[in-house]
Amino acid sequence: MTTLDTEASTALGHMHVDNADRLNPGEEFEALMERIEMIVPLVKANAEECERRGRLTDEVMDALHETGAFRIGIPKMAGGYELTPWQSIQVIERLSYADPSTGWAFMALQMATGSTIAYLGEDADDLFPDGGYRLVAGQATRLGAVKRVEGGYLLSGQWSFASGLHHASYAYAAGFDTETQRPLAFIFPKEKAEIVDNWNVMGLKATGSIDYSCDDLFVPDTHVYESATGTAKMGGALYKTGAANLSGICHTGWALGVARRMLDELQSYAADKTGAPGAWVDTQQFYAEYADAEAKLGAARAWVREVWLSNEASLDSGDHLTTKQESLTRLMLNHTTRTAQSVGLAVHKWAATAAIREGDLQRLFRDLNVGTQHITSGPQVLQSCGKYLAGLAPTGRWFFLNLDEGA
Repeated sequence: MTTLDTEASTALGHMHVDNADRLNPGEEFEALMERIEMIVPLVKANAEECERRGRLTDEVMDALHETGAFRIGIPKMAGGYELTPWQSIQVIERLSYADPSTGWAFMALQMATGSTIAYLGEDADDLFPDGGYRLVAGQATRLGAVKRVEGGYLLSGQWSFASGLHHASYAYAAGFDTETQRPLAFIFPKEKAEIVDNWNVMGLKATGSIDYSCDDLFVPDTHVYESATGTAKMGGALYKTGAANLSGICHTGWALGVARRMLDELQSYAADKTGAPGAWVDTQQFYAEYADAEAKLGAARAWVREVWLSNEASLDSGDHLTTKQESLTRLMLNHTTRTAQSVGLAVHKWAATAAIREGDLQRLFRDLNVGTQHITSGPQVLQSCGKYLAGLAPTGRWFFLNLDEGA
């Protein structure tokens, strides 16, 4: 147990029940950011080895645990930090800047761990023993088959994209209960699943986003919750946003961090090349396009902050997000993701052959263009946002990533 685990365990013993209608102020944010800043060089230095292994190195994982970073989405009552959305975005942004794969695996693990604890509550105290925590990984966009039995369910199915599963103790998966017509989330020890190490991809190789499956696996009621829930058994208003928005927080921070890193890498490249005969970076066109990329990224980040601070004000007052707020939040994520991709293309263009050789720039570009394929920023979400915001689906309500127009 680390020093942070011990402190969390002590705090847990004296913790009062959080007000579920308020956001936790996230007092640990500043100190956490200082600790994260100290490990950025280590994460950068390990990026190549992480990619070679197809998972994060022990050194990186140990550093993340020691900083307490995995606690950002864990309820305060369970020894976590329960940061605000904007605070969490900044944490993910900084780690993704250091290495996109590390940032991606981290964001997935912390979200799955924190939300699972929040929605299951004290009955699943095996996930947060003695002020510590057990990491959870998996995905819930594919629905497996379930059968209701005494005390729980039998779960069968195959799932993909379990980012960070190599580093987790528990897996989670989604299944559809045909009796109640509800999608459910199931949490179970990782060793009970059949794991397929098949993450052979262009980028984000170190995330280890592998497949897993199970057949008639018994999962007790204590480790099952409704996938679409916005009602937490533990923790404050953060968890009212639901799984889709919690995921959106993650992907927003990731896109901002990777784009910022790529622009900074281009700045360093330009400094090395300037003054050389025929240097592209000494052209008026480069100056204009670099400025344009900076403006786009800065504007995207400003909108992220604006949207989430507005959301936080609503959540902190006891309200749920409106359909308009949810639409703007999803649209903002889509815009941030596409802006990051645009910035990456500009960097790739002006870095010339430096971007096609093995090294940081090539890896960053590959990681960025794999990450932007995520379903949360897909065309269907963008189309639904436009339909609602244009006033053409006035009764629509969001259900995960789908706009239900009959609500």
